[in-house]
Order: sequence, then structure tokens, then C-alpha cells
Amino acid sequence: MTIRILPAVGDPDAARAVTSLLSQLPDAEPAPVVADSTALLNALAAAAGPGAGGPSQAGATPASSATGQPSAVEGLPEVVLVHERIGPAPALELIREVALRFPAVGVVLITTDAGPALFSAAMDAGARGIVGLPLSYDELAARVQAAAQWSAGVRVHLGGNPDTLPGPSGTLVTVTGAKGGVGTTVTAVQLALAARAAGRSVALVDMDLQSGDVASYLDVQFRRSLVDLAGIADISVRVLQDAVHDHHTGLGLLLAPEEGERGEEVDDRAARQIVTALRSRYEVVIVDCGSQMQSANAAAVELADTALLVTTPDVVSVRAAKRQVRLWDRLQIRKAEDTTTVVNRLTRNTEIQPALVAKATGTQVARTPVPAAFKELQPCVDSGRMQDLDDRSTVKQALWALAAELGLVDSPAARQGRGSHRARTSLTGRKRKAIGAGSATGSGAVPGQVSGAASGANGSGSGSVPGQGSRFGARRGSSAAARSAGPFDPAGPYEEG
Repeated sequence: MTIRILPAVGDPDAARAVTSLLSQLPDAEPAPVVADSTALLNALAAAAGPGAGGPSQAGATPASSATGQPSAVEGLPEVVLVHERIGPAPALELIREVALRFPAVGVVLITTDAGPALFSAAMDAGARGIVGLPLSYDELAARVQAAAQWSAGVRVHLGGNPDTLPGPSGTLVTVTGAKGGVGTTVTAVQLALAARAAGRSVALVDMDLQSGDVASYLDVQFRRSLVDLAGIADISVRVLQDAVHDHHTGLGLLLAPEEGERGEEVDDRAARQIVTALRSRYEVVIVDCGSQMQSANAAAVELADTALLVTTPDVVSVRAAKRQVRLWDRLQIRKAEDTTTVVNRLTRNTEIQPALVAKATGTQVARTPVPAAFKELQPCVDSGRMQDLDDRSTVKQALWALAAELGLVDSPAARQGRGSHRARTSLTGRKRKAIGAGSATGSGAVPGQVSGAASGANGSGSGSVPGQGSRFGARRGSSAAARSAGPFDPAGPYEEG
């Protein structure tokens, strides 16, 4: 965001110093210095437009709030600098006058006395900050940016800045891996695609800053990244649009930097601001946090509505998941009971089942496990086109059912199929109750996916629900059913993909 600054300095030497420093501020647009209080008030009244706050309207409400005319706010500078030796009106009286007549302007006082008494008096008059003399670049930049951010927030309520983002409203879901290689990025990508297929606006953020692979999985080459937003104090809609890549699937992609060492430029403050800006524009924000915790993705996990922890059902991964949960708890990032663990690459014969994972980590475990079927994924992974994964893929069905479980897919049918004991096959391989062929069609389908194994190769129907029962295949004995898309046969040995 470009910060328009109007300095009001009566002392020539101080005016030259202020002008020199303002010219060095990033995204600053300083106006020529005005020399007295009368010139300042006239300049603000002219910028606000006719009837927006002339000398005869001292203490009146600006036209932007009284008449709803945004132009009265848009023309005003975001920040006004008032020197203590301004005249003829005293500096504090001038600040009070500006605050009353132009409440969308942030005023900063420049003074040699930055003590608590003057600071309190300036705040009472309506100032947004104090800068001490002699001027320091860092202090001046910090006060100007803080005042500009406050001014932008006020203008949202006054309706005078359409480029300023409102407060957060979208759902934030973070996906973190217990360790590398457990399927974190595949999970994040498929959750984002499922939410998008349900008609929601979705942003997919790659916050694995050193080794993010979202761009590789979706075959994207884009020069903008998270780093381009890290140094911006106030992220507007236009700035966000420049950094986000509009993928042909409809996803908005905010990618990790190609140079991993630049990930250090994204700190927790920048991450919070970026996530807040995305939530204000998208209904769903999915953040791939990778497996290495840094200040940026730790801030995302802390802000998340839902924090997913992906693990595989083996001792090493479960131990890593337990370490991750304890780390979050020690750093007060997130409690174990507020974390949802997703068990990936689950088979019927796996010794570590979801109930044991929940007991070991102290977290909630998603009701939808993801089967092990890498053969289904390999062509899409190698080609970098994860969006082309077949609808009959058991991995895709499971992850899209997980999206419905998390509320990212608003599908009553999916919730019914997921919650019904008749729609699921137990991990022991025994079906609780068979469903007739007539009820299998269209039951529990997640938006955008094909029932696949539910209808069977010969169309007879196996009684499975996509993303749930279908992931366990059909019973042995039917050659047609044996050719279904289920990852393993409950009655026989499982051949891992």
C-alpha cells in the first residue's frame, strides 16, 4: 500500500531532515511540506473535497461518514506529521483539530520532548504516535507505518478504501507432517481441490519455506512467492493479487520461494499478516506447513481453525507425531486435544491402528484414514498434475471424504455416508451390514467425485460409499468385484501399492 504523507513543519532545518528521511521510506509518497497550521488545515480540506471539512465546520463529522461519499476519505493522506514548533496554532491544538475534522488521518507528533507527560497529552489530543528529535529513520518508519495501518482500518468502516481488506472470515486449515515423506503436500493439495470442487474460493499456501513442493505437484512456474509479501506493512487486495497465482483449477496459489534461504525473511509477524489477508478474501485457506517448524508456520498453526497432523502407521512416524504435539504444547502453539491427526497409508494388516495413534499422541484422529495406494498417485506425481488424479482413486476418495469430515465440503450426503455404520467396512475386514445395489448409487458421494468402487466394474454395486467403504474393496469370490478400485481385499492379503 502506498502511504501518502503530509508533513507540517515550520522550522526549515527540521523540514529538510523530514523530507530527506521520508524520501527513503518504502512505499511512501510524501507531499510538499506545509509551513503553518492554517496551510495544513486548508490542504486537508482541499484533499477531502467540497464540504468535507472546511474551516467553518470545526468539530463536524466528515462528509465520508455523514453522507457516505468515499471520495472525502480517499483523497486524504494516510499520515500527517506535525512538528512541535508549528504555528500559529499550538501543536496539540492542531492535532486535536485534525483528529476531529478528519478522523481517517493518522497524526504523528515530532518533538524534542518524548517524555511520558507529553506522550499522554498527545494521545489525548488524538495523535497516533510521537517521534523524537533528532530524527531516526527506524523510529520514523515505524511510527509512519503504524499510523498508516490504523488509518487504513478506520477507512474500512468509513467505506473510503475499497482496496483495504476486511477482517478475517475464511476457514484456515493447516497441514503439518510428523516427519518428511508422510504425504503432507498430497493431503493439502487434495483438500484444496475438494473444497474448490464444492464451489468455495480456496487459497493454497506453501509455507514449507525451504523445500516446498506445491508448485511441483501442480506444474506451476511463478516468480512471486511468500517472500514478496513479507516486507509489506499493509497488504491490500491489489498487492495480494500480484503475489497469488491463479491456477486453472480455480485455486489461488501462494508459493514458497525457489531459493530456500530466503524463507528466513518470512517471520511470524509476516505470516500472521499474510494469513489474515488471505482469510479476508478466500472462504477456505489451506496451508502446507511441511514437517520443519519455523516461526512462520508455527504462527499459522496457532491461528488455524483446524490443525491437521499427518502421520503414517509406523513407529518412527508416530513417535515423530508425538514429538511434534509436545513441541506445540511447550511453545503454547496448540494443545494436543485441539489437533487432528490424519493416518495416511493405512492397511488392514498394519499393527498400529488409528486408536493406538490417538492414545500415543493424545490428539483426535480423523475418522477417515487414507489407504496405501501409491500406484494410483505415481503417474500424477511424476507428471506434476495432481489435479488429474482419477476420481476412482481410493486415495482421492478418502481425502475428499476427509474434506467433508472437516466441513470443507458442504455435502449432506457425504456426512450421512460417513456417519452411517452401514456405509463403512471395519478395519478387521468384516462388513457390518450389506447394502443393496439399489442404495449404493449416489449414496454418500462427495461433490466432484465418481463413485468408482461403489458401482463396481459390472455396475452391480458393492454397497460401499465413496471415500469410506469403497476403500476396503469387495469380498473375495466375485471376479468382477475383485477388479474394483478398492486398495485391498478384506478377506485376503493386502498387496501394497
